[in-house]
Amino acid sequence: MINNPFSSKPPARRPMSNQKLDELIRQITPHVEGQLGYWQFNVDGRDLLVITDERHNRMRIMSPVTSQDKLDADELARLLEANFGSALDAKYALRDQTLWSVFTHPLGELSDEQFLDCVAQVANLANNFGHSYASSNLIFGGS
Repeated sequence: MINNPFSSKPPARRPMSNQKLDELIRQITPHVEGQLGYWQFNVDGRDLLVITDERHNRMRIMSPVTSQDKLDADELARLLEANFGSALDAKYALRDQTLWSVFTHPLGELSDEQFLDCVAQVANLANNFGHSYASSNLIFGGS
């Protein structure tokens, strides 16, 4: 008989909340500015923001990368290629004349491990702009 790993219910876990995110962020660094729902902190020299909307079940991790006016058409095409293959869960995005490294997710369904991994991915993607354009050592090749 084949054992179906999906047949048993996973252990119940507490949905992610602003309070739980605050605890996780303070595990990364004690130097946090902001309040529940909006945090600013630094990871390895990289400024990060975490913004949530509990009412609409959304969460965003983001880091500014560079000014949009420093990007030419070839660089913009390279960013789109990275979003497809090497950026993984984090992505490059433009907003208010700034290139950002961003990860978005429903807040309540986010796991502790996923949040911590994506903080690293956002920082790595921002730091690797102009070089590997990668958020981790894994490059998604589709095969």
